[in-house]
Amino acid sequence: MNLSHFSAAVLYALFASIVFGITQKDHPRAMLRYGLQSFGVFVGGLIVAGWVMYLLPLLHR
Repeated sequence: MNLSHFSAAVLYALFASIVFGITQKDHPRAMLRYGLQSFGVFVGGLIVAGWVMYLLPLLHR
């Protein structure tokens, strides 16, 4: 399996969100909601971090 950095990070976000949802909430509906929210935060943070790393060399000039 040959994954890019982005796809590996999204895969990590998926598994971490599943664990967070299961361990942090008591009811199945709350588990699903919390897992989806944490996945969104993970992926959103990943995209923001990617843009920051892309723009850093431009600011360094």
